[in-house]
Amino acid sequence: MAEKYYTVSGLTMLIGSVVESTPSLHGIWVRGELSGFSHHSSGHMYFTLKDAGARLRCVMFRNQNKNLRFKPLDGLEVFAFGSISVFERNGDYQLYVENIEPAGLGTLHLAFVQLRDRLAKEGLFDEARKRPLPAHPSLIGLVTSPTGAAVRDMIKILRQRQRGIDILVIPVLVQGSEAAQAIADGLAVASSLERLDLVIVGRGGGSPEELWSFNEEIVARAIASCRHPVISAVGHEIDVTIADFVADARAATPSAAAEMAVPDGRMQLKTIAQLARRLAAAQRRHLLTCRASVARTNARLNMLSPARMLLRRKQELDQVYQEMLRSIRLRLASAREDLAMPVARLQALSPLAVLSRGYAICRGIDGKIVRRAEQVETGGKVDVHLGQGRLHCLVQQKEDHDARD
Repeated sequence: MAEKYYTVSGLTMLIGSVVESTPSLHGIWVRGELSGFSHHSSGHMYFTLKDAGARLRCVMFRNQNKNLRFKPLDGLEVFAFGSISVFERNGDYQLYVENIEPAGLGTLHLAFVQLRDRLAKEGLFDEARKRPLPAHPSLIGLVTSPTGAAVRDMIKILRQRQRGIDILVIPVLVQGSEAAQAIADGLAVASSLERLDLVIVGRGGGSPEELWSFNEEIVARAIASCRHPVISAVGHEIDVTIADFVADARAATPSAAAEMAVPDGRMQLKTIAQLARRLAAAQRRHLLTCRASVARTNARLNMLSPARMLLRRKQELDQVYQEMLRSIRLRLASAREDLAMPVARLQALSPLAVLSRGYAICRGIDGKIVRRAEQVETGGKVDVHLGQGRLHCLVQQKEDHDARD
C-alpha cells in the first residue's frame, strides 16, 4: 500500500490552487458557441462554451450578469471574459465569467435586434394599434431633459407655429443607467394627465450609448401604455431606436417633432384666406346659377300659371268674340241687302205708306175698320188714323153712297 497519497478532495484542492495561481488562466477571453444555456431562478447563468474540439463549463453569477444588455441564447457565438477555477464538489474546472460580448455583432446592436424582434412578435409595432395625432392640440407634454438645446428648440418652434398653445415640460434624465426608468416614469406622469392632447418624448443627438435609454424595454412599454398619442424624437435622422417603432409617430429630430405636433398658424391663416376667397367666388357663382335657375323656373311657372292661362283664354275669347261680331255684322249686312228689296216692296204696300200719301184709316169704337158709312151711326165716335197722328171724331153726319160716285 502506498505510503503517500491524496484524497479526492485534497487532490482537487491542489489542482484548484495550481490553477488559481497560474496568471495565464486569469482575466482571459474565451471564444465559443453558447450551449445548454440556463438562467437559474437564483439569477445565476449556467452554460457551456464549445467549439469543434472541446467544451468548457461556465458560470456567470447574478451580480455579474445583471447589467448584460442582451440575452444569451444557445447557438450564439460569444467572447466570454473571466478566470478559470475548479469547482471542487464536482471536480470540474470551469470559467467564471465576468462579461460576455457577441462575436461578430456589437453588444448594443444585438440587444437592439433581440428586443426589437421580441416586441414585434408581441404586436407593439403594429400600425393598427397606433393612434392618429390630434389636428389641433391645446396642451402638449414634453418628456425630456429640462436643460439642453432640444427642449429649447421644441418650445421655440411650438410657440412660433401656435402662439396660444400650452406646453408642459416633464423633466427626466435622458442619459445614464437611471435614464430608462426616469423616462418611463415621466411617460406615466404624462399618461395620468387628462388634459394632455399629445406627448413628445426624446432628446437631442448623441452616441449610440448616450441614446441607449430609448432602446430599453421599460421605455418601450411605457410608450405603448400611454393614454395619449406619443411622438418619438430621439437624436438625428440616422438614429433609430425601439421607441421610434412603438410610438404613434416618429420624428427625425426634436425640432421636426415640434413641427409635426402642431400646424403652422401663419400657413393656416394663408390657407384660410385662400379658402375664404374660393368660398366667396363659389358663392357668387352659385348665386348666379341660382338666379338663372329661379328666372327659368319663374318663366316656366308664368307660362303654366292659371292666371296667365286665364288671360290667354280671355284673349282668345275676345278674339273669338270680335270675330263673331264681325261675322254677325257681315251676316246682318248681307241680310239687310237681302231684305232691302222685299222691305221696299212691303213698304210700298204698307198701309202706313198709303197713309203718308194723305189717306186715313177710320176705326169704330170696337176697333174695327170702318169701310162703309152704314157701319157708324150719326153721333157715334170713330178714330181716324193719319200718316202722322190720330183723330178722335164725333160723327155728325154721314152719307151712304158709293165712293165711285
